Amino acid sequence: MRNLIMGALMVFSTLPALAQKAKKPNIILIMVDDMGFSDIGSYGGEINTPNLDRLAKEGLRLKEFYNNAICAPTRASLLTGLYQAKAGMGYFSSNLGLPAYQGYLNRQSLTLAEVLKGAGYNTLMSGKWHVGADTLGWPNQRGFDQFYGFVTGGASNYYDIGKYGQAPPVPLVKNNKRIKLEPGKYLTEEITNNALEFIEGNSKTDQPFFLYLAYNAPHWPLQAPEEDIAKYKGKYSMGWDSLRTARIERMRQLGVFDAGQQIAQRDSIVPLWANLSYDQQQFWQRKMEVYAAMVDHVDQGIGRILKELERLKKDKNTLIVFISDNGAQGGYPQTNKWGAQRNTGPVGTAGSYDFQDQSWASLSNSPLRSYKSYAYEGGMSSPFIAWFPGKIKEGAIKKGTAHLIDIAPTFYELAGAKYPAVRNGNSINPLAGTSLVDLLYRQKDLERGQPIFWEWGGNRAVRKGEWKLVSIYPEKKWSLYDIGKDRGENTDLASEHPELVAELDKAYKEWALKNDVEDYEKIKPARPIKF
Repeated sequence: MRNLIMGALMVFSTLPALAQKAKKPNIILIMVDDMGFSDIGSYGGEINTPNLDRLAKEGLRLKEFYNNAICAPTRASLLTGLYQAKAGMGYFSSNLGLPAYQGYLNRQSLTLAEVLKGAGYNTLMSGKWHVGADTLGWPNQRGFDQFYGFVTGGASNYYDIGKYGQAPPVPLVKNNKRIKLEPGKYLTEEITNNALEFIEGNSKTDQPFFLYLAYNAPHWPLQAPEEDIAKYKGKYSMGWDSLRTARIERMRQLGVFDAGQQIAQRDSIVPLWANLSYDQQQFWQRKMEVYAAMVDHVDQGIGRILKELERLKKDKNTLIVFISDNGAQGGYPQTNKWGAQRNTGPVGTAGSYDFQDQSWASLSNSPLRSYKSYAYEGGMSSPFIAWFPGKIKEGAIKKGTAHLIDIAPTFYELAGAKYPAVRNGNSINPLAGTSLVDLLYRQKDLERGQPIFWEWGGNRAVRKGEWKLVSIYPEKKWSLYDIGKDRGENTDLASEHPELVAELDKAYKEWALKNDVEDYEKIKPARPIKF
């Protein structure tokens, strides 16, 4: 009898631990590449995105969520919860000779996978890495149990990755082995397929999983299956000017952009649609049809992920977060900057090397100003959708004013993960962000103790409350905007509030010193990356 009682006590004593383990949510982090703020349906776009729209309808959207305006620095902050220079990627995946600019994640910064793995998670990734091309810094060496994708920058071809080449060509990798994309396969589809394979494999265990699903689309080159492109035939015949007006009106109706807010002034380098010839309009329509098809295909993949979660009965215990790494690409005085001389086929095919250009990017980023890589709202603003049935209120829309650095502390809190001060003999950088759990679960406004800061390629910004300080390289001059009223950043108030400019400038300098951010003129590469 004594043994029976002791055995029962032992069983009951383990139940809380088992229950706690069972409550750990699966986490799926989805990021697209170079997609604008208003492209998807739930943010006002005309692109067919029913699955993302479902997540938005059943979850929460933020009006203000910030990235780092360009791909590699965004990924560094997203994966580590740190500002990018502190993680070793102050400029890009390029080594500029300083620890903060070495071009790969340092060992003082832990990835989401490394920390969540320590909390009992199976860690999965499919897609674009771009935070270290050396094999020592590949995903499987930085905490991911399973990885499929490519480790350098944008895939140069969706049907034959590496075909047009970079230096060295973009390697496609699966769990540390270089592989090739099979003929006829489409990269976006294969990124989804491998994510599904990893989820299915995890279902054979009792572990919660973390999946980082990092699509390359709709990053150039503009390529998509013809059946997807056909859905959008004629959809863009009215041109960017009329569509921009229509989008902004829908955004206001949806509640993702406030009715009283100023929209960005029309970009003067974008030609009037009405002034284009018939042939020019046909060419430009095709570009946006392909771009829309690329986003559409991502949404199809997300739909397949949702169905798999439902099939495995994991949908009720899974958090999904969706964001974009930066705004859409543009900002060139001339159109068709790249690709025309390299194209060996029509836009959309495997021989196409075209990109969206500012004419359509001004639509994608509307109603915000500017493009990818710039410190204006259009370059650094992302849609943000969070979905967790029974945990996150359906249809919620909050202001947010959150940043990439807030994702890591959010996931760690939900997973019950301990973020260490020391790991493998390395002192670990403290997290820079604020947990979003109260915002997501309890709809509480986010309270941050510090402003948000940006620096990339000499472009700088500070956001404190409703005020935003901005400087665009090569100018050193600060401009000041009241984002609460003027998110379009039309009216520079710096001359009216010199004391505020001085305060935010001081805060920026202190942040830069603390986070190893250098004056761009001192570290500027001989051949700067241009986007």
